[in-house]
Parts: sequence; C-alpha cells; structure tokens
Amino acid sequence: MTRVTLCQISIDHDPKNNLESVRDALAAAPEADLAVFPEATLTRFGRGILDRAEPLDGPFVHGLREAARDAGTALIAGTFEPAGARVHNTAVAIDANGELVAAYRKIHLFDSFGARESELVAPGDAPVVAELGGLRVGLITCYDLRFPELARALVDQGAQAFAVIAAWAGGPFKEEHWVTLARARAIENTMWTIAVGQPPHEDGWGVGRSLLIDPLGVTVHDLGPAAGVRTGKIDMARAESVRKTLPSLEHRRLGVTGS
Repeated sequence: MTRVTLCQISIDHDPKNNLESVRDALAAAPEADLAVFPEATLTRFGRGILDRAEPLDGPFVHGLREAARDAGTALIAGTFEPAGARVHNTAVAIDANGELVAAYRKIHLFDSFGARESELVAPGDAPVVAELGGLRVGLITCYDLRFPELARALVDQGAQAFAVIAAWAGGPFKEEHWVTLARARAIENTMWTIAVGQPPHEDGWGVGRSLLIDPLGVTVHDLGPAAGVRTGKIDMARAESVRKTLPSLEHRRLGVTGS
C-alpha cells in the first residue's frame, strides 16, 4: 500500500514562491509516501521559462531535494532545464532521502490548439520509469497523455503506476479530454494512474481536476478546479485482482499488431 498525495498547487512566476508552496503541500500531508506536483512547478509557462530554466544541480531542484528529505516523502515535480536556445520540460523524481533518482524530458510537445510549445521547448527522446515510494512509476507529462504508445512503453519497462503531471490548457471540451484520456490510460493498461495538474490561471493554463484512478478506471479522487492537496492509497492487490478479471496485457498479440 502506497499513500500518494495529489498536490494541485497554484504556480507563480517566481520559483522561490513555488518552492514554498511545495513545502506547504508536503507539510499538509505528512503521511504521504509519494507527493506528485504539476508540470512546470518551477515557474509559469511563457517566454520567461527561457530565463528561469535551471540545470538539475541548480537551486530549485536542490530545494526540492531538501524538501523531500525534510518531509521524508518522495516527490515528482516539473521543472525546466536549459537546452541550447530552448529548454527541456522535465519531470524530476526525488526519493524520500532527497536523492534525484530520475529525470524525464517531455517527448511530445504541445503544438496544438494554436499553441507552439516547440518554439521554447526541445523534446526528450526516452521514456522513464522511476522507483519511488515502493512503486515503479512511469512518468508522463501533459500532452504525452494523448499518446497511448508512451504509456504502453512504460508498461513494458515495468511501470506499476503512471504519474501524469500537467498544466493542461483550458478551452472548449479540454477538461473532458483530460479526464477521459487519464481514465483511458488507466483502463487500457489496467494501471493505477496519478494525474496532477495546475488549477486554472487567468492566462488559460490549468483546468485542475487532479485525479487518482484505479486500474479499472474508477476515479478514487477528483480535486475539482480549486487548489488543494489530497492523499489516497494505491493498493497493488487491487491491480492484481483487476488483471485476473481483465488480462488485456496478457492478450496482446505483438507479432500481429507490432506493438
């Protein structure tokens, strides 16, 4: 049993303020084994990310590591790393001892609905699974959620749960896309799915609706639109039970479908 906290915190432009929000969220959930924060926890989206991006040994990730160690809680959070003239949109995975155990650079960039993330962000090129809080967690960032092949690649790497971090852009029907896609990734992979986003901002980023979804697609927690922190439990016995009833992963015909 792993206690997972959904940390749907509001994100400021100032990384120092965001680091304080991370510490406050961890303090509000002392029982958590793993706390998941949104994409872009470092700073709000916009051209300012080019100036505020930091290497993984910079002060923001150092602060996250201190916060995780002080709380005794593993965490996942979004940052931006310098990448030449652009940045990487990076999810960092930090264990309860404050060690940086993995970094996932977002593969699929949001060049959709009129946005052009690729103008500021360079894509990553490798799926990542991290050992955190007693779980092997596959890392997914925002627009990645629309690509089921990434989730399946994480399954093939041994993921036991998905952590989706997002600053999901608002707009007509976008909230429904977020909820539907998160549940779809859980259902098709019979996988616990932790999906954490930013609450809505006036600039259109964020829809809230952070979710904990069980391997049958049941929504265990839904935080709605407001900032908040909530803890739930991931029970791997539940996953084993669902997979006995619905062994779809065993039924894959890779020689026929190719994936």
